[in-house]
Amino acid sequence: MMIDLRSDTVTKPTEEMRKAAYQAEVGDDVYGEDPTVKKLEETAAELLGKQAALFVTSGTQGNQLAILAHCRPGNEVILEEESHIFYYESGAPSALAGVQLRTIKGENGAMNPADVLASIRGEDQHYPETGLICLENTHNRAGGAVIQPSNMKEIFMLAKENNIPVHIDGARLFNAAAALGCPVTDFSNNSDSVQICLSKGLGAPVGSLLVGSEEFIRRARKWRKRLGGGLRQAGIIAAPGLIALTKMRDRLGEDHLNAQQLAEGISNMPGLSVVNKVETNMIVADVSGLNITSDQFVEKLKSQGILAGTFGGSRVRFVTHFDINTKDIEMALSGIKQAAQK
Repeated sequence: MMIDLRSDTVTKPTEEMRKAAYQAEVGDDVYGEDPTVKKLEETAAELLGKQAALFVTSGTQGNQLAILAHCRPGNEVILEEESHIFYYESGAPSALAGVQLRTIKGENGAMNPADVLASIRGEDQHYPETGLICLENTHNRAGGAVIQPSNMKEIFMLAKENNIPVHIDGARLFNAAAALGCPVTDFSNNSDSVQICLSKGLGAPVGSLLVGSEEFIRRARKWRKRLGGGLRQAGIIAAPGLIALTKMRDRLGEDHLNAQQLAEGISNMPGLSVVNKVETNMIVADVSGLNITSDQFVEKLKSQGILAGTFGGSRVRFVTHFDINTKDIEMALSGIKQAAQK
């Protein structure tokens, strides 16, 4: 049996989720007649303090619908230089929305508000209009870093002063709330729209949610249809998502504790170093002290029954989730130590 630490997307649905899918009351969601989808959307909107929500197939789809609904072709979108939207979404903003991206170097994933302000375009026929500012929380490539609500609020306020909407890629936003012990609205209030994933730390088999104003969601729903995302009896996949959203948030702290235990153990191994501040469920380890590449080390881990992900160069990422318990962490540390010694 492999201990899978590649991502929190690998979680298997709980028995309760499987039963909920089987028993879900369904209807045609394109007609607005699926009661389970409607309940999921209403619950998400209420939790995040927004007027409305839209059930989407993935976090990437949610982010791209937000860009399409907020922007016009020829606009520019400001975002952090290693954000998921820029790094991992296949160039979709340019391919689908016809916008260009303006990246800002952040610190642990957080953009300096002064840099954001300086990047907003003035009125000039040579420039694209700034159509959107995107934030990411937690920040994936910063090792699951939590972006502080104070930073987000400062950016949101300057965006309002310049009539620019703000979108949060909140794929793991509930991890951020769990890490700080605060309501998720402390983050979502600093935005016009938010995307949250159900299929990562919350453990649902599929799906994300996009929330915002009623008018924004109306536009996003039409874009979802244009892109072939109009689902029919979607309650079958919305039902596990509803359990994820209502019952899995409070246990995220367990993943964070397991991540800290894993990070502490790795830090004590010769040749390995943890290079991120472990705030949530991600650990990024540098293996250059072993004179080996991340790809080679990941292969050695596999031979020890551990799955991890390469994170570029000499870095390897480990992600804890609800399918990983304390015993798994102990076994993983033993396997990592063996791989390092070999």
